[in-house]
Amino acid sequence: MSLDISPLIPTGRQVIQSYRGGIFRISQVDYPGPVIVLPDHTISWSAPAFADLTIADFDTVIAAGAAVQVLLLGCGDKMQLPSLVLRKTLREAGIVIEPMDTGAACRTFNVLMGEDRRVAAALLPAS
Repeated sequence: MSLDISPLIPTGRQVIQSYRGGIFRISQVDYPGPVIVLPDHTISWSAPAFADLTIADFDTVIAAGAAVQVLLLGCGDKMQLPSLVLRKTLREAGIVIEPMDTGAACRTFNVLMGEDRRVAAALLPAS
């Protein structure tokens, strides 16, 4: 007997199904390279290297307004701390940023989405 352990995601919400070789599969669509996953849609993200991220790279997340309270930042192979300016500016916009490795960010996104939380994920591929 097998059990379905897929998270129950509310209808119309995104679910990260897999990540392999720099390709994210999100709600039945493959995205090569970095992505921003919002509660109701996903976009390809022209993010620079982690060290070069600026607040402008998160304009889409900030523009989502009240739809996003938590931003999971998938930093690649390992968790890295974003700049103080970036963290402070997002906090002022009402968004808490949670950096973690990309795999953890994908899993955490699905859990929080299953809890119907206001979450987004900005995901950089692991090398």
